[in-house]
Amino acid sequence: MQGEAMRRIGIANHVLRATLGTLFLVALSVLPAAAQLTGRPITIIVPYTPGTGIDILARALGAELTRHWGQPVVVDNKPGASGNIGTQVAARAAPDGQTLLMIAKTFVTNGNLFKNVPYDPVKSFAPVIKLATGSIVLAVHPSVPADSVPAFIQYVKARPGEVNYGSPGFATPHHLAMELFKHATQTNLVHIPYKGTSGVMSDLVGNHVSAMFVPTHVALPLAADKQIRILGVASAERVAAAPDVPTFAEQGVPGFEVDIWFGLLAPAGTPADVVMRYNDVINGFLRSPAVAEALAKQGLITAGGPPAVLGELIANDMAKWQKVIQEAGITVE
Repeated sequence: MQGEAMRRIGIANHVLRATLGTLFLVALSVLPAAAQLTGRPITIIVPYTPGTGIDILARALGAELTRHWGQPVVVDNKPGASGNIGTQVAARAAPDGQTLLMIAKTFVTNGNLFKNVPYDPVKSFAPVIKLATGSIVLAVHPSVPADSVPAFIQYVKARPGEVNYGSPGFATPHHLAMELFKHATQTNLVHIPYKGTSGVMSDLVGNHVSAMFVPTHVALPLAADKQIRILGVASAERVAAAPDVPTFAEQGVPGFEVDIWFGLLAPAGTPADVVMRYNDVINGFLRSPAVAEALAKQGLITAGGPPAVLGELIANDMAKWQKVIQEAGITVE
């Protein structure tokens, strides 16, 4: 059973990679070619390993920038320290428009988790664009007698400190989402951290942990096989990938919104006109119906908009998760 669950997760991740990989082809037809930005190679730093969703998205963007400006784009993977290593390199890069940084939601939480973060999330960077938002769902093992968020809350409250939940590790979005849920619903669940997604998902399917917040594209195939049960999506609105799954707000938990988003930054001091040239090109890329459709199938919603959208998101999320981290006493171990 657990081997089958891992096979399903592998298929879901393969589909995600394949779907994002098609964006390379989409990038060839979205916009008409334009003059080069500078003529020199552009570097997009990805502070995570190759093959991850954020890495593939960066490569799709690189293909579009190459096609649009006719100049080479290098994706430079610099993983380590929850993204801090690559982020530090980007923060110290020359602000000449030749270096960009891909970020995920952990960018805003690291400053509250690590004692010495070698950059300032706000002062060290200039926002370029918010790229996409990924949805997550609350899932339980089928043995849990709850088919909705209110039923799960009632179940947990009747067993304070007895129901456990899993996550891929301390301070991951999955972990922080459940801590926010506990605070919002005044419930008491026990955290069981793992070292990666594969192990915790296997144990959720195997009933060694009772609940977990799971990315939508990972949860759906397992739910279809009735190996887990999805109770609600933690988005402001229902998502196209799971239109029958109600939001938390619809189920009586207003204001509970957790997502996994991706953005693009430049080093602080990068000229505003250069930032806007990137913003304009990538907005056109994200407006492509083919791109939007490909991402929607994996629970991802294209974002876009002016740089200020990303800047406001970073500021708001930093304040939101600082409170959650402090109240839950979360530390990196």
